[in-house]
Amino acid sequence: MTNTKIIVLDDDPTGSQTVHSCLLLTRWDVATLKQGLQDASPLFFVLTNTRGMDAVKAADITREVCVNLKQALMDMQAEGMAFNPIMVSRSDSTLRGHYPVETDVIAEELGPFDAHFIVPAFFEGGRITRNSTHFLLVNGEPVPVHETEFAKDSVFGYRHSYLPDYVEEKTKGNIRAVDVQRFLLDDMRSDCLPRLMSLKDNVCCVVDAEKQSDLNAFCHQLTQAAKQGKRFLFRSAASLLTAFAELPAQPVAAADMGSYTRYSKPGAVIVGSHVKKTTAQLGALLKREGLRGIEVDVSRLQHYYAAMLTSITAQAEALFQSGFTSVIYTSRTELQFASQAERLAFGELVSRFLMDVVQQLPAELGFLISKGGITSNDVLSTGLALRASRVLGQIMAGCSVVRCPADHPRYPGMPVVIFPGNVGDDDALANVYDRMSRDVRAASVTA
Repeated sequence: MTNTKIIVLDDDPTGSQTVHSCLLLTRWDVATLKQGLQDASPLFFVLTNTRGMDAVKAADITREVCVNLKQALMDMQAEGMAFNPIMVSRSDSTLRGHYPVETDVIAEELGPFDAHFIVPAFFEGGRITRNSTHFLLVNGEPVPVHETEFAKDSVFGYRHSYLPDYVEEKTKGNIRAVDVQRFLLDDMRSDCLPRLMSLKDNVCCVVDAEKQSDLNAFCHQLTQAAKQGKRFLFRSAASLLTAFAELPAQPVAAADMGSYTRYSKPGAVIVGSHVKKTTAQLGALLKREGLRGIEVDVSRLQHYYAAMLTSITAQAEALFQSGFTSVIYTSRTELQFASQAERLAFGELVSRFLMDVVQQLPAELGFLISKGGITSNDVLSTGLALRASRVLGQIMAGCSVVRCPADHPRYPGMPVVIFPGNVGDDDALANVYDRMSRDVRAASVTA
């Protein structure tokens, strides 16, 4: 018997923001990948964190995962468990990331594929695709993503929202816009199985979607084509995974996620993302009662690393003992660098500092909220040193909650909120804090 398993190579840990009860793997040795294959969930994620790397390293990591995955699949088949994987390269819904680097490597190692599909729609975050143009909804109005701050990203910037032109731009003309196949809304809402069956030679396809039902219907037809032998690769945001996984409602409702908070104790919030949305959310959060801000002046890190670490962890401990949640955030002015390499190296320094802070937070911490995609990946893989964690569900649209295992050496059973940098309105971070600290506030009132 052949089993279907959705395997997601996620370039930061936010791709699980529409699903639940699945594993997030921060290691990709053969044994760990076999754990993911054998898990009861229909999908699992491998957190490669490649969005925080240069293209060469991103390609190397992606190749390493694919080589190990190929071996894991062979081992499982030898043990009597054959898998027909649906391979997804999950990336940002605002088109940032190492495309086509990652899909090219996956195709080289795990292909051949008949087509690769670009599906950036993410409805919970207000990202839709119409007439092959990708939009971000701002106050209900569709704005082409090339007109947003995300298109000006110093590493992953782009000039086009019309996806065929985006593909030609990113592939440097290796795939011409006129050769990209377009699946428009009318196609998505009708019988496109014959067209899917005709695809070959890893042709690039771009996919419209305005609502979840568009992708649900499309994935049903994709699955039918796969059962008839077609092999497809996907470069997508999170909403496609909802359609593929077909999961029931999450076990604990979003409003009740605070029930996972340990000991009715205060928590901590780590804020690394620098996008304008995060800065606005941070400002709203700091107005809440029961917490205090601790700023990390990143311009001083290179010269005062040790002293700053001692000071900030001491402040966090003192606030915790006084019943306050610490909000530890990087200074909001983004520094300028002479090259992309210097920018990435400095980003790694900042991340290493924040992870050193995470490792020294109070052992009885009630919860942890991590703001920013790359920051969240580092929290899981380095700060908490998790080999695997399980997604409990979403605390709000686009924000997942995972939990440390019961045998974690410092934070057993602690819930961790993965909060992407580009999700939610100005009050979203404050609202998540309110939910996670519900029992904390109730305990303080009782006391």
